[in-house]
Amino acid sequence: MADRANFVVVRENGEYELYLSRFGAVGIDLDLLAGPAEALSMVRQLKVDGWWLDDVHCQGAALIDLGRRVLLVFAWEGPSVVMRHRAAAMELLREAWAGWEVRWAYDGPAELRTYLGLDPELVRDRDPDVLVGELLEPESEDLADPEPMVAVVTVGSDRCYVVANVSDHPIREGTSLLDRLAGGPEHEACRMSAEAGVHVDPVRRRVGWWVLGASAEAYEMPQRWPGWTVEFWQDRWEEHVRRSGGRFQPPPVDREHALAEVRAVAAHRWETRMRP
Repeated sequence: MADRANFVVVRENGEYELYLSRFGAVGIDLDLLAGPAEALSMVRQLKVDGWWLDDVHCQGAALIDLGRRVLLVFAWEGPSVVMRHRAAAMELLREAWAGWEVRWAYDGPAELRTYLGLDPELVRDRDPDVLVGELLEPESEDLADPEPMVAVVTVGSDRCYVVANVSDHPIREGTSLLDRLAGGPEHEACRMSAEAGVHVDPVRRRVGWWVLGASAEAYEMPQRWPGWTVEFWQDRWEEHVRRSGGRFQPPPVDREHALAEVRAVAAHRWETRMRP
């Protein structure tokens, strides 16, 4: 399976070069941990290509603005999208890119185009059908993995559901999400790691959501929830924990251990890339 990525290098004069990697999305965060010089060297070994990947097919991207010293990045896979490694990966990334502004592109490739002043619609896939993951039973084998591919959905302080995070973010369903949850398999609480989440307050008609990767149209979600207040918490899953009344309680993160693990994985990747 291809893991396609776009790379953009913005020169000091504001002009940009667009690169396409057909096998560069998985591990993009680890590659960037090598710092600006190594990242630029890696990118410029790729072919300059005018093909912008769209919301569906772009599985990772990085924009390196040499003039403004901004790094804009997102990934679908890698330590930066694993809950226990997220903060460590971002901390190490900012350390490696000292003096740069490091941002996460929650809206995927559209956010890179918006940054450049280009029309984001070029990379939009405005399919009206939302592809949703199934509601998982508490006994589902999919939950046996230490880092399951799931999104957690809590409603008020008394209901919890777990959704397979294999397609669109549940927030994109809009209010029809509540209809799908009705009668679905409930969990006493979600005590596992997750990649995304939604908390619904039906009394106040407020909904908050977060994601560690990217979600197409991330900043347009209020349009899918008319009459509701929608809060985008970006990667701040701790806010979900606070609002859920104990229904979402992921394992605690050991910062030092997480930093050591990310460093080790990155070092192994760099060593592997250097082998003949």
